Amino acid sequence: MAFLLCAAQNNQHQVLHKRIFTATKQAVVNMSQYVLFIDTETSDVPGDLSKPYSLASNWPFAVQISWCVYNKAGKKIKAQSYFINNRDIQVSVSSLKIHGITKQMMRDYGVSRNTVLQMLQSDVKQYKPLLVGHFLELDYHIVGVDAFREKMTNPLQGLTTFCTMLATKHLVKNPRTNYLKLGTLYEQLFHEPLGDQHNALNDAIATADCFFELVKQKEITNFTQASIASIQATNVVMP
Repeated sequence: MAFLLCAAQNNQHQVLHKRIFTATKQAVVNMSQYVLFIDTETSDVPGDLSKPYSLASNWPFAVQISWCVYNKAGKKIKAQSYFINNRDIQVSVSSLKIHGITKQMMRDYGVSRNTVLQMLQSDVKQYKPLLVGHFLELDYHIVGVDAFREKMTNPLQGLTTFCTMLATKHLVKNPRTNYLKLGTLYEQLFHEPLGDQHNALNDAIATADCFFELVKQKEITNFTQASIASIQATNVVMP
C-alpha cells in the first residue's frame, strides 16, 4: 500500500504556494516547462559518493523516495511519496533517530523499490523536467544505486540538474560553513522554521518553496550547473 502524504502537505503549504506562484509567474523563463523536486531518506549514510554502485558496503538503501512536479511558474502539478518495503533494507540506529522510519512502517505502508522507481521513471518521461534537489548529488545517487540493484537504468539519468545547496553558497553567513542546510535556507528565506524535517515529501516541497522564492528574490537567475556525471561505467545498466 502506498504511503501518500500529499493531502496533508498540500494544506500546509497552500498559502505559501499561492504567494510564490504569483511572484514567479513571469520570473522563470529560461528553464524547462516543468521542474521535478526530489528528496530521499536513507537506511544509512553513504561512504563515498565517487564509489561505484557495485560496492554494496558503500551504499545505503532508500527508505523513502518523494518527488513533486511543478510548472515553471511555481504551480504544483502533482506530488508522490512512498516508503520502500524490501527485505534487504536494514536501517542504522543513527539514521532511525534522524527520520524515524521503522521496519514496521515500511512493512505496513511501503511498496516495492521497483514499483517506486517505475513510477518515478514514468513521471520523468511524461514531464521531461529540470531536476532540482537540496544536496541533489546525494539523492541522484541514492536513486541510482537502488535502480542498479533492480537492474534498471537510473530514472534521473540524462535530466538537466540543479542543486539549491550549491546555488545558495553565496548566502552562507557562518564562516565555518560552506553550504546551507535546507532548514537553515528555508528559515532564512521565510523567517520561520521548517517543520517535519527529514520527511522526504516535506523536504521536497520545502525545496520547491525555496527554489521559487530564490527566483522571486533574484538570488537565482541562471539555471545552468555542471551535470551530475555517472560515477563509473559500471553504474549504468546497459540494455
